[in-house]
Amino acid sequence: MVAKADDDAALLRAAVREAGALAMTHFNTSLKSWDKLPGDPVSEADLAIDRLLHERLMGARPSYGWLSEETVDDVSRLQRAKVWIVDPIDGTRAFIQQRPEFCVSVALVNGGEPILAAVFNPATEEYFFATKDAGAELNGQPIRASTRDSLKGARFMGAKKAFERHGWMAKAPGAVFDYKNSIAYRMALVACGAFDAAVSLGEKSDWDVAAADLIVREAGGMVTTPAGKRLYYNRDKTRHGDLLAAAPGVHEPLMELLKQR
Repeated sequence: MVAKADDDAALLRAAVREAGALAMTHFNTSLKSWDKLPGDPVSEADLAIDRLLHERLMGARPSYGWLSEETVDDVSRLQRAKVWIVDPIDGTRAFIQQRPEFCVSVALVNGGEPILAAVFNPATEEYFFATKDAGAELNGQPIRASTRDSLKGARFMGAKKAFERHGWMAKAPGAVFDYKNSIAYRMALVACGAFDAAVSLGEKSDWDVAAADLIVREAGGMVTTPAGKRLYYNRDKTRHGDLLAAAPGVHEPLMELLKQR
């Protein structure tokens, strides 16, 4: 029996809500953590949430594929039309340090494009959700990216030092900057208009951005490489380079800045 889109959405909503509740049972506790690689932490909470999401999502949809930061990659996903792309805790470093700058991030991808997305920060009770061609929401209310049309005074979710190092501040006078450990959370804050753009320089993986990508685009924003190219997911290689998520009015001038590096 083929699952209906509404059924998948309900399944995703519930599973991510449950995952967020599990995350909060570990938050602000003496958490066991270690480095998978130097500078790449993981905790017992990441693994517990990964298991929960796998049980809920794959248990209900065994014909779908699975790609998660905390699960050994099974390349059989490449033969599946629909694939769950999961980051049990995006922002693990913040989670370990007991800072509310993390989220559970899950997308359902079909043919390389996200069609459902959930980004949930249970510490702040911000639940972002999007369905392809049906809009994005925060805690059940529709959201839209900002209408700013200039870099002047823009609100950036990213590192000010990068702008200073590349000499971009002159093109963005009065700009303000903030930073959160989770790239998915930073992008979601652009989707709801709290910030005008999020700039992420360096490598990211499918699970870091797939869900937030759809949320930003369904909120009327744009997510591209500095060259203006869309991102696609569930490919053989799951890594991506520099990325910007922005309101339409600041996307092009910001893209021009990034091309100058």
